[in-house]
Amino acid sequence: MTIQELLLQAGRYPWTLLGVFVSVPLATWVVGRLHGRGQGGTTPWRYLYATLIYISCAPGLFAAVVTTYTLFFTSVNLLEVNALVYLLPVASMVVTLVLLGQNVDFAAVPGFHRLSGLMTLIGVSFAVALAISKTRLWLFFGGSIFLLFAIAAVAFGFMKWGAHALFRRRADPRERPPDFRDELGRHR
Repeated sequence: MTIQELLLQAGRYPWTLLGVFVSVPLATWVVGRLHGRGQGGTTPWRYLYATLIYISCAPGLFAAVVTTYTLFFTSVNLLEVNALVYLLPVASMVVTLVLLGQNVDFAAVPGFHRLSGLMTLIGVSFAVALAISKTRLWLFFGGSIFLLFAIAAVAFGFMKWGAHALFRRRADPRERPPDFRDELGRHR
Protein backbone atom coordinates (compact mmCIF):
# COMPACT_ATOMS: atom_id res chain seq x y z
CA MET A 1 0.00 0.00 0.00
CA THR A 2 1.40 3.39 -0.99
CA ILE A 3 0.98 6.57 1.02
CA GLN A 4 -1.37 7.90 -1.65
CA GLU A 5 -3.57 4.80 -1.27
CA LEU A 6 -3.48 5.22 2.52
CA LEU A 7 -4.62 8.84 2.22
CA LEU A 8 -7.39 7.87 -0.20
CA GLN A 9 -8.52 5.12 2.18
CA ALA A 10 -8.56 7.52 5.12
CA GLY A 11 -10.60 9.99 3.09
CA ARG A 12 -13.39 7.42 2.76
CA TYR A 13 -14.23 7.84 6.46
CA PRO A 14 -14.89 11.57 6.86
CA TRP A 15 -16.97 11.33 10.05
CA THR A 16 -14.32 9.23 11.77
CA LEU A 17 -11.60 11.72 10.80
CA LEU A 18 -13.72 14.63 11.96
CA GLY A 19 -14.51 12.92 15.26
CA VAL A 20 -10.91 12.00 16.01
CA PHE A 21 -9.36 15.33 15.11
CA VAL A 22 -11.99 17.43 16.86
CA SER A 23 -11.96 15.28 20.00
CA VAL A 24 -8.26 15.83 20.75
CA PRO A 25 -8.43 19.65 21.09
CA LEU A 26 -11.75 19.24 22.90
CA ALA A 27 -10.15 16.80 25.35
CA THR A 28 -7.27 19.24 25.87
CA TRP A 29 -9.74 22.00 26.66
CA VAL A 30 -11.65 19.74 29.10
CA VAL A 31 -8.45 18.65 30.88
CA GLY A 32 -7.50 22.31 31.24
CA ARG A 33 -10.77 22.95 33.07
CA LEU A 34 -10.40 19.93 35.37
CA HIS A 35 -7.24 20.99 37.20
CA GLY A 36 -6.65 24.20 39.08
CA ARG A 37 -4.96 27.22 37.57
CA GLY A 38 -1.22 26.65 37.36
CA GLN A 39 -1.51 22.93 38.22
CA GLY A 40 -1.07 21.59 34.68
CA GLY A 41 2.57 20.76 35.31
CA THR A 42 1.88 18.49 38.28
CA THR A 43 2.33 14.75 38.05
CA PRO A 44 -0.98 13.30 36.84
CA TRP A 45 -1.85 16.15 34.47
CA ARG A 46 1.46 16.52 32.69
CA TYR A 47 1.42 12.88 31.58
CA LEU A 48 -2.12 13.31 30.28
CA TYR A 49 -0.98 16.41 28.41
CA ALA A 50 1.98 14.46 26.99
CA THR A 51 -0.42 11.82 25.70
CA LEU A 52 -2.65 14.45 24.11
CA ILE A 53 0.35 16.13 22.49
CA TYR A 54 1.57 12.91 20.92
CA ILE A 55 -1.94 11.93 19.80
CA SER A 56 -2.29 15.25 17.99
CA CYS A 57 1.30 15.84 16.82
CA ALA A 58 2.03 12.45 15.25
CA PRO A 59 -0.73 12.68 12.62
CA GLY A 60 -0.36 16.46 12.48
CA LEU A 61 3.32 16.26 11.57
CA PHE A 62 2.62 13.51 9.05
CA ALA A 63 -0.13 15.61 7.45
CA ALA A 64 2.12 18.70 7.45
CA VAL A 65 4.87 16.76 5.65
CA VAL A 66 2.43 15.31 3.11
CA THR A 67 0.73 18.68 2.56
CA THR A 68 4.05 20.49 2.13
CA TYR A 69 5.31 17.82 -0.24
CA THR A 70 2.07 17.92 -2.22
CA LEU A 71 2.05 21.69 -2.43
CA PHE A 72 5.69 22.42 -3.25
CA PHE A 73 7.10 19.32 -4.91
CA THR A 74 4.23 17.81 -6.88
CA SER A 75 2.48 21.14 -7.52
CA VAL A 76 -0.97 19.72 -6.79
CA ASN A 77 -3.62 22.35 -6.17
CA LEU A 78 -4.67 22.25 -2.50
CA LEU A 79 -8.23 23.04 -3.57
CA GLU A 80 -8.37 19.56 -5.13
CA VAL A 81 -7.29 17.55 -2.07
CA ASN A 82 -9.40 16.20 0.77
CA ALA A 83 -9.23 18.86 3.50
CA LEU A 84 -10.09 16.32 6.22
CA VAL A 85 -6.99 14.29 5.34
CA TYR A 86 -4.52 17.03 4.47
CA LEU A 87 -5.48 20.04 6.59
CA LEU A 88 -7.60 18.91 9.55
CA PRO A 89 -4.77 17.03 11.34
CA VAL A 90 -2.55 20.12 11.09
CA ALA A 91 -5.31 22.38 12.38
CA SER A 92 -6.05 19.94 15.21
CA MET A 93 -2.37 19.89 16.17
CA VAL A 94 -2.11 23.68 16.19
CA VAL A 95 -5.30 24.15 18.24
CA THR A 96 -4.21 21.44 20.69
CA LEU A 97 -0.80 23.07 21.18
CA VAL A 98 -2.36 26.51 21.65
CA LEU A 99 -4.84 25.22 24.23
CA LEU A 100 -2.13 23.24 25.96
CA GLY A 101 0.18 26.26 26.07
CA GLN A 102 -2.49 28.15 28.01
CA ASN A 103 -2.67 25.47 30.70
CA VAL A 104 0.87 24.18 31.16
CA ASP A 105 4.46 25.16 30.47
CA PHE A 106 5.80 23.04 27.62
CA ALA A 107 8.99 22.36 29.59
CA ALA A 108 6.90 20.48 32.18
CA VAL A 109 5.47 18.09 29.57
CA PRO A 110 7.61 14.94 29.25
CA GLY A 111 9.04 14.48 25.77
CA PHE A 112 7.94 17.82 24.35
CA HIS A 113 11.54 18.92 23.91
CA ARG A 114 12.17 15.93 21.62
CA LEU A 115 8.98 16.58 19.69
CA SER A 116 9.90 20.23 19.13
CA GLY A 117 13.32 19.05 17.93
CA LEU A 118 11.63 16.72 15.45
CA MET A 119 9.42 19.57 14.23
CA THR A 120 12.51 21.74 13.75
CA LEU A 121 14.37 19.04 11.84
CA ILE A 122 11.43 18.43 9.54
CA GLY A 123 10.90 22.14 8.92
CA VAL A 124 14.54 22.91 8.20
CA SER A 125 14.92 19.81 6.03
CA PHE A 126 11.94 20.80 3.92
CA ALA A 127 13.16 24.39 3.64
CA VAL A 128 16.59 23.25 2.47
CA ALA A 129 15.09 20.69 0.07
CA LEU A 130 12.70 23.31 -1.33
CA ALA A 131 15.49 25.85 -1.75
CA ILE A 132 17.64 23.33 -3.58
CA SER A 133 14.71 22.19 -5.71
CA LYS A 134 13.48 25.65 -6.68
CA THR A 135 16.84 27.34 -7.25
CA ARG A 136 18.55 24.42 -8.99
CA LEU A 137 21.44 24.95 -6.61
CA TRP A 138 23.21 21.85 -7.84
CA LEU A 139 23.65 23.45 -11.29
CA PHE A 140 24.49 27.05 -10.48
CA PHE A 141 24.45 29.34 -7.49
CA GLY A 142 23.83 32.93 -8.57
CA GLY A 143 24.47 34.54 -5.17
CA SER A 144 27.72 35.23 -3.45
CA ILE A 145 29.69 32.47 -1.78
CA PHE A 146 29.12 34.27 1.53
CA LEU A 147 25.35 33.92 1.09
CA LEU A 148 25.73 30.22 0.34
CA PHE A 149 27.81 29.74 3.49
CA ALA A 150 25.34 31.79 5.54
CA ILE A 151 22.41 29.67 4.36
CA ALA A 152 24.34 26.48 5.06
CA ALA A 153 25.40 27.71 8.54
CA VAL A 154 21.85 28.65 9.55
CA ALA A 155 20.44 25.35 8.26
CA PHE A 156 23.20 23.43 10.00
CA GLY A 157 22.60 25.28 13.28
CA PHE A 158 18.90 24.51 13.26
CA MET A 159 19.48 20.90 12.27
CA LYS A 160 22.12 20.47 14.99
CA TRP A 161 19.81 21.92 17.62
CA GLY A 162 16.88 19.84 16.35
CA ALA A 163 18.93 16.64 16.30
CA HIS A 164 20.22 17.29 19.82
CA ALA A 165 16.69 17.93 21.06
CA LEU A 166 15.40 14.80 19.36
CA PHE A 167 18.15 12.35 20.27
CA ARG A 168 19.51 13.58 23.61
CA ARG A 169 19.55 11.31 26.64
CA ARG A 170 17.74 12.24 29.84
CA ALA A 171 21.05 12.91 31.59
CA ASP A 172 22.24 15.38 28.93
CA PRO A 173 21.69 19.06 29.71
CA ARG A 174 18.99 20.82 27.75
CA GLU A 175 20.00 23.36 25.16
CA ARG A 176 17.98 26.51 24.86
CA PRO A 177 16.19 26.85 21.53
CA PRO A 178 17.52 29.64 19.30
CA ASP A 179 15.99 32.98 20.30
CA PHE A 180 16.39 35.58 17.61
CA ARG A 181 15.09 38.36 19.85
CA ASP A 182 18.13 37.94 22.09
CA GLU A 183 20.48 37.92 19.10
CA LEU A 184 18.93 41.05 17.59
CA GLY A 185 19.04 42.86 20.94
CA ARG A 186 22.78 42.17 21.44
CA HIS A 187 23.76 43.66 18.09
CA ARG A 188 22.09 47.03 18.65
